[in-house]
Amino acid sequence: MDVWVAMRTFRRVVERGSFSLAAVDLGQSTAAVSKQVRQLEERLGSLLLLRTTRRMSLSEAGQAYFSECCHLLDELEALERATQVGASEPSGRLRVNAPLSFGLKVLSPILVAFMQRYPQLKVELTLDDRLLDVVSEGFDVSLRIRSHLPDSSLIARRLGEVEQVICAAPAYLLANGTPHSVDDLREHSCLAYRLAEHPGSWHLRGSQGDSRLELPVRLAVDNSLMLSDMLLAGLGIGALPSFIAKPLLDIGQLLQLLPGHSMPRRTIYALYASHRHVSQKVRVFVDFLANALEALPSASTSTGAMTTLD
Repeated sequence: MDVWVAMRTFRRVVERGSFSLAAVDLGQSTAAVSKQVRQLEERLGSLLLLRTTRRMSLSEAGQAYFSECCHLLDELEALERATQVGASEPSGRLRVNAPLSFGLKVLSPILVAFMQRYPQLKVELTLDDRLLDVVSEGFDVSLRIRSHLPDSSLIARRLGEVEQVICAAPAYLLANGTPHSVDDLREHSCLAYRLAEHPGSWHLRGSQGDSRLELPVRLAVDNSLMLSDMLLAGLGIGALPSFIAKPLLDIGQLLQLLPGHSMPRRTIYALYASHRHVSQKVRVFVDFLANALEALPSASTSTGAMTTLD
């Protein structure tokens, strides 16, 4: 058994969540893929995958092995590419995870330009607003928009910031009145982003200082595009990221409220594993994205600092 081949096979099975899908990717039979994983488990003397007739999952040992397996394989890939003559263009498969609304509204045109610039790269993009596990789910890069991130061993590069805009539809304001002070918000229906750190709890900053409001939430959804639809329908007042709010404000479909107050900005992060050598494909993607975001009027960029969250 070639251990490196078996490790690559095991990694692909975990990433695809299926022996049959991994077999298609690897150009092998399902039986051959299953045999390689079984031989790897026998060599290690430990069960890596828990299999039932309906699902497959990593064992505790498998989770730890998968993380280190990815590190070693990426290190090997980086070493091979560094020693290849003329290997200047990144190639291979790049797996990226991003929030749905950010992916549709901001990332799509950037991704088109990126793939035109790097034709040897194959990109797999998963759009999901939930915080997914970068390592165990096999992503090379995860893009997140958060006020803060939970502690982890991942590298977090700050790519920019996104403003939160308090707004409502003209029809809602006509029927319910326009709030002119922070306290007025308590009398209105609040629509919230359910995956926010504190849905319904708004931290507002104004010339008179900071205010924190606990608002009754009439509707909570887990996607900002859905939230914008509910606001446009006149169901209440809510806060939208600027890349969604700005086009609607520009044409008058939504109106900004309390312009003298602001909510804390959220940071756009690129998260990736803390390898000793960051792979070329990850490096060029994150750099390309940082430069593209810097040119956008709806997301002001930070210094692009890179930190380890641990």
